[in-house]
Amino acid sequence: MKAILLAAGFGTRLRPLTDTTPKCLVPINDIPLLEWWFRLFEKHGITDVLINTHYLSDQVRNYIAIHNASGSKVKAFEFYEKELLGSGGTIAANIDFLQNDKDFLICYADNLTNIDLSQLITNHFLNNPILTMALFRTTVPEQCGIAKLNNDHLIIEFVEKPKHPKSNLANAGIYVASNEIFNYFPKDTNSDFGKDILPKLVNKMYGFEIHDYLIDIGTPDKYQRAQIEWPSVNKV
Repeated sequence: MKAILLAAGFGTRLRPLTDTTPKCLVPINDIPLLEWWFRLFEKHGITDVLINTHYLSDQVRNYIAIHNASGSKVKAFEFYEKELLGSGGTIAANIDFLQNDKDFLICYADNLTNIDLSQLITNHFLNNPILTMALFRTTVPEQCGIAKLNNDHLIIEFVEKPKHPKSNLANAGIYVASNEIFNYFPKDTNSDFGKDILPKLVNKMYGFEIHDYLIDIGTPDKYQRAQIEWPSVNKV
């Protein structure tokens, strides 16, 4: 299976660290975040990973080259964006990379996780929806994309940062998608996956609650927390 790893953001909340280092290469216990993703993908049999770049792209490009020369079973490909296309735009622009595969992964590189991707993929194949969204329980649903599920785990409502959340099941930023999803992308080049595509998939996508470690390292507090917690939870 292939994966798209969305990694081109500026990481502004992590400045000054990200003034000189792209967010996907910030170190977690002395190992770049991107490397932890490569290890996770290799563990679960993901063979081809496309990584979008923009900010400080030379550093990411060099790291990809080092990785590809390392003998890893995971082959990494760069997709450079001169102008950011948005998360949905990036996926749509790489239909040629994905169209020969019935299903593929979409992951946000901001996360540090040891998620059991194999379990997520297996669940997706059982239901065979357009998309399966990894979900986690949050204590701050007002700050997340929130899914409401029926008894069959079909997502019957999805709202970004709801004022009155009906659930505490939050979008983890990790998905398995069918190539049928491309029918739901807007014609405009630029789009946001969470705002422009996911709402169209209500009643067509399933949720899968995970109980693995997952943290968005995009703020200084969470970044420091990840440094402390990762050694005790790391299963990658």
